[in-house]
Amino acid sequence: MTYDLELADRLRERLASEADVTERRMFGGLAFLVAGHLAVSASGQGGLLVRCDASDQEALERDPRVGPFVMRGRPMTGWVHADVDGSVDDADLDGWLDHGLAFARSLPPR
Repeated sequence: MTYDLELADRLRERLASEADVTERRMFGGLAFLVAGHLAVSASGQGGLLVRCDASDQEALERDPRVGPFVMRGRPMTGWVHADVDGSVDDADLDGWLDHGLAFARSLPPR
């Protein structure tokens, strides 16, 4: 599976005004980075990966569209996966982007 091109376009549109955000293909998806740190990604497995503070993860996962990001059978702390399709509105997408950007910006530059 490849990443969702429509989602990638929505992410590009929403992040266009963020001067510190760069785009890079990574892990079969399209990642958006801040100072070298991955913030969000249109996942190669579908949906949206969001980097977050581990203390925010449980609250994010209360949304029925959001669950832990699982890699090689193991849930990854500090990452969530959101099932994103055309029905997800801009407000929800912005909320997930805000989490990813805020966490990436809290890290020292690479």
